[in-house]
Formats: sequence, C-alpha cells, structure tokens
Amino acid sequence: MGGTPRLALIGGAECDCMKDAVSGDEEMPIKERVLITGAAAGIGRAAADRCRAEGYEVVGVDRDGDGIRADLSLPDATAAALEEALRGGPITRLVNNVGIVRPGPVEEQGFDDLEIAVSLNIRCAIQCLQALLPGMKAARFGRVVNISSRAALGKERRTVYAATKSALIGMAKVWALELGGHGITANAIGPGPIRTELFDQANPPGPRTQAIIDAIPVRRVGTPDDVANAVAFLLDARSGFITGQTLYVCGGMTVGASGS
Repeated sequence: MGGTPRLALIGGAECDCMKDAVSGDEEMPIKERVLITGAAAGIGRAAADRCRAEGYEVVGVDRDGDGIRADLSLPDATAAALEEALRGGPITRLVNNVGIVRPGPVEEQGFDDLEIAVSLNIRCAIQCLQALLPGMKAARFGRVVNISSRAALGKERRTVYAATKSALIGMAKVWALELGGHGITANAIGPGPIRTELFDQANPPGPRTQAIIDAIPVRRVGTPDDVANAVAFLLDARSGFITGQTLYVCGGMTVGASGS
C-alpha cells in the first residue's frame, strides 16, 4: 500500500484512513455503507432508494428483492446474511426496518404471534447492531435508526405489535447512552399511518380504516418517501447531536385527531 495515513471525511465525520494505491498516488473514494433490513418493499425500499440517491452503498436484506436474501425471523439465517454483508467491508449505518404485524384483540393474541414478532422486530435489530458495532467503534462513527410505529403510543388490536415497536424506542434510548462516546447515535422513527402493503393488510377497507384516514390533521395518508426523508436526516453525519430521540412521521396524529 502506498502513501501515508491521512484524515478523510466519512459523511462529514473525520477518520484515519490509508491511501489505496491503485495506480501510484491515485486514491479510491471511500464508499459509505448502510444496512437496511426489510429493504425489498414499502418503507425499506423507499429508504434504500433515498440512501442510494444520497450516495450510500446500500446493503439490503430481505426475503425477496435484489439484495441479500434471508429469513430474518431466524437467528442463524440472520447471522449468515450479516456475515455476507460485512464481506464488503465495515458498515457504519443501520436501519432496523423489518417487522411483522398480526392484528387482533388481546384475547386472540397467541404466543406464536408474540414469538415471531419478538424475533423479527426486536431480536433481529439487536443482532444486526451487534454485528456492525465493531466497525462503527473502529471508525468512531455510526448511525442507527429503528423504525418503530405510532402504534407504540397505543392502538387497539395491536398488543403484540405495540409491545415490540415500543421496545425499539426503548432500545434506541439505551444505545444512545451506551454508544454516544464512540460517535454513534441511535434514534427511532414512529411512522403512521403510511400507505404500504403492511398497512393495507392490517387495515382493510372499511369504517375503521376510514376513521383513521379522516383523523389525520394533514388530510392524507403518508407515503414511504415521507419516512425515507426522516431516515436520511437521521443517517446524516451532520445529525450527530441528535440521539435517543423518536421522530414521529404521522401527519400530526400524535398531536391529536383532526376535527371533522
């Protein structure tokens, strides 16, 4: 390797790097990498598209799509996917987006619903961060964004879903405290209601769903791109003084329901 150590900007964050001597003193640009779970559809796909537009190298993991294919509800499959993702080098940005919702009244929420939701919505997020942390700590830079939900504040027929999405908010706060000294921030985003396949499955057409839409102060359902804008903001190196926070992308519904 030619050249000497120098300071380079990684998304606005300085880190020690070595020149990559491809031809004499010529340097290769350093590619900033972001891992997005559930990147094949909905919010995950919109976040992946936005990250590519921002210049990041996107590593998507999902059961479908063009990225790494894996069933993230299984710890072993998750571990194999993370190993494959890291073969391309350290990843200093993480979007924990993958999730599952099985709506129903509390008396009908089975333990199988709880087990799959905990594994996919919580365990996967922890496992992904654990795999990426060595690279983040070495770079003294990291961005973690947990995609939670407005349902964490309370929504009928969402006992299991709300519990796991609340956990993502709590974990972001803990990670903010534990990792801030390493230049790593952790935040959560609480979307809702957002027009995705998951939303349509959990909210079939009818009076209940229409009541949700009618109550949105901005008078429209959100789009995945609305959430992707918030993801891009929190992933930015310039957002380093924001950590342990939850940003609700909900058209104002966390403030209150709109009047008729």
